[in-house]
This record gives sequence, C-alpha cells and structure tokens, in this order.
Amino acid sequence: QPADAIPPVPLPGGGTLPVAQPATSAASQSVPSAPETLEPESVILVCKTIRLIGRLTGRGSSLPGQIALKLDPDILSKIKMPPYIVAVTGSNGKTSTVELIARILKDARKSFAYNKEGSNQIEGVTTLILEHCTFSGKVKPEIILIESDERFAKYTFRYFSPTHYIITNLYRDQLTRNGHPEWVAHAIEESIRPETQLVLNADDPLVSKFGLGRDNTVYFGADRLPQSTDSCTSLYNDGKYCPNCKQPLEYAFYHYNHIGKFHCPSCGLRSCPTAYTVTSADLDESSVVINEKYRLRLAFSSFYMMYNTLAAFAAASLLGVAPESIVRSISDYTLQNGRIVRFAIGRHPGVLLASKHENSVSYDQSLRAAVAGGRPKTVIIIVDAVSRKYFTSDVSWLWDIDFELLKSENVQRIVLAGLYCNDLATRFDYTEIPQEKITVISDIGEAVSWLAENAVGEILAVTCFSDKGKFLSHVQPQKEAKP
Repeated sequence: QPADAIPPVPLPGGGTLPVAQPATSAASQSVPSAPETLEPESVILVCKTIRLIGRLTGRGSSLPGQIALKLDPDILSKIKMPPYIVAVTGSNGKTSTVELIARILKDARKSFAYNKEGSNQIEGVTTLILEHCTFSGKVKPEIILIESDERFAKYTFRYFSPTHYIITNLYRDQLTRNGHPEWVAHAIEESIRPETQLVLNADDPLVSKFGLGRDNTVYFGADRLPQSTDSCTSLYNDGKYCPNCKQPLEYAFYHYNHIGKFHCPSCGLRSCPTAYTVTSADLDESSVVINEKYRLRLAFSSFYMMYNTLAAFAAASLLGVAPESIVRSISDYTLQNGRIVRFAIGRHPGVLLASKHENSVSYDQSLRAAVAGGRPKTVIIIVDAVSRKYFTSDVSWLWDIDFELLKSENVQRIVLAGLYCNDLATRFDYTEIPQEKITVISDIGEAVSWLAENAVGEILAVTCFSDKGKFLSHVQPQKEAKP
C-alpha cells in the first residue's frame, strides 16, 4: 500500500469502511509544479520595460511593480538598497512632505529618487526601486524617498527597512477603509524596525507613542503660538485618553484637534523635547521661525503646511543638508502636487483646497483657511463621490466636521454642491449659520455658473480628489510658475 494511503475507517460492529484513495494515475502525476521565479535581472527588465511603456502612454506607476511582484514576490529582498531610505507616512501630509523634501534634495544636488506620482503601496514602491536600480540589482541613487500608505507600510517594509521614518500624524480617516486611528497606529507599529531612526510629530499622542522605549528617535513640534488654544475646540477629541494606558490625557495647549502639548499623569507619555521646533509663527503673515533662527514663508498659510514644512526641514537636516540651504529651497515654495490649485471664475479669483473626504481634520483645516485674513470670501463645498477608489454612500463623517467655523462674518456666501448636497444641507441645518447665506445646487456646472454671477470676494473651493477634476473642468485654472 502506498505510504500516503488513507487507512480504512473501523465500523462499530466490526469490519472497516473503505475510503477513496488519492489518485495515482499518470494523468494526476503529470500536473506541473509551480514555476520557479525568474532571475532578478529578468524581473527588473520586465519592470523597466512596462514602466517605459507606461510613461509613453500616460499610465500609472503601480502596474510595473504589480507585475514584478507577481513574477517574484520576494524581488525587493534581492535588491541592494542605497545608504539612505527615507519613508514618510501618516494620515495627512505624506505627499506634500515628500515633495518638500525632494525639492530640498534637488537644490542640494543630492542623488535621489522618489515616487512623484504618489503610488504609495508596495506595488508603486516596487516600481520606484526597480526603475532606479541596475540589472544586477543595485539601486543607483544614494537616497530613495518613499511615500508610504500608513495601512500597508508593514507589507512594503517586510523586505527592507527605512533608515529614516517620518510619521506625520494620525487622524480619523476613511472609516470604511481605516476604521479608528488607533487601529491604523497598530498597523504602522508592525512596519517599524529596531534599526530605523524614527522622526516623529511630538505633538500627536498617537504618533509620539511610537518613540516609547527607543533611543533612535528624533522629534519635531511647535511651541505655543498665537493661534493655540487652552481647550480642544474640535467637535471631538481623539486626544482625550492616553493611547498607551487609556487614562485621561492633560494638555498645556492645543494647536488644532488633538495636536498640542500633552502629558499623561498615569503612565508618563508626553510630548517629548523636540530637536526641530517652530518657535514662533505668524500664520496671518504666512511666516514661521524654526529653532529660533531660521525664518521662512509658507506659500499657503495653515497649521498643516507648517507641520509639513517642519517635517521636511527635520528630514533634510538629518540627511546632511544645511539649514540655510533648506530655507532657500522651500521658503514660499508652491506645491506642485495638486493639493492647492488657483483658479478664476469670471472676475473672482479662487483657491481649491483638496481635502480628503472621510477625514474631518483635513476639512477643518481647509475651513480655517476660509476665515483666515478677514477678507470677504465665498465658499463652495462639493461632495459628489465619497471616494475615487471604492464606492460608499456613508456620509457620517460630515457630522465630525466643524462647519460652524463658516459662521465667520467674512464668509459671505456658501454653496453646497454635488450628489450629496442635500446631506450637506442637512448637516448645515444643525449649525447657527444663517440660511440666507447658503445655496444648494446639485449640478457642479450650474453651481459654477451661479458663482460667476453671485460670488462675493475670493472663492474658496473645498473638495476631494474624487471631485476636484469635476470642478476644475468648469473654471479657468491659473497656472503657477514652477519655482
């Protein structure tokens, strides 16, 4: 009897029940085994070729890496990595921070490559690395700069470790996909290696916690500023309880939402001393000072841009770029990634702020920009598709956004547009904003026509990447000269 034969089953009254045995026919023996993986040189060649075709046809940067991983799932473990691998992750600011770092490295004439298109999962990162390595598997630039999706970083960094890992912040973001920010924090924790130097936002408790018990950690943050508050002014507070021991946190001050100077009386988690600090700032004048010495201007004034700039300053400094050079590179630098787009509707100038749907903190920061400066403004908010990556009709996140900010006197008119305009209108019913200020128009094109005739002052458009193009197709984008 063959060694792998299944024995018969004994019956209670004696005897046995025969069991069907595995097939041993020639046909079954001829089933081919799984093919061996290709040589790394071949996988790299395939990736480079598909990437070249993609560039010529305007296709994205994920497909070459996706095919390379199909050919050899362990291809990244076979690549000789460069001396420096800088990764940036977090709920918000990844793309902008990476672009700022790239700008600095380019001006400093550093040898580097980065995923400019923002393909930030393992497929896009694989494309980036294989595109910039030799056929023998050695990465050519000295620095690889990676934007990494916060949920999937643990898969990307299974095969190699960043030398520097910048974590910007953790917020409520895409409930359907990410659940709670603490769940995302657990996912990021799985991507952290002992040999990696962490560069952490000291003002975010969920991020600061990653540095507990580690020596190889650098922190960045901001001192108390004129815009800081003694209490949390958001509709909810994800910093109410310590992410380490779950006891109440105490704050010396807040910058926004749960970002500020905190400490836990129970376990000792606190905002750690910062090596890179915004020591003063005048956001009305778009000016910040880092480490009491280095003054630079923000092309767009907001807490978000301030923290992104500070994170880039910290990363570039750790890579050996002189602070004076950093200031020259990014002072008044206009991002080219489409997060901020200037346009005109008739005689009215406007600014579109790409704010992530399902991310209330992102919306809050955009709304704060609407009331900043005190100049008359008209605000249009568009929710036509909740996500560009998956379908969901969940709009519960609208109730986490502090639309009450738009009660400011300088906000003259508010337009609610898109498929979910009535959900927006219902949410606005629960604010104290006068109804005569609010106009509801489902069709985006009709909303733009209304703005051309009725807008007052500058127009601020707030929407997500899923809806940005629908709006810009009806307006006159103002091309900014690339610095």
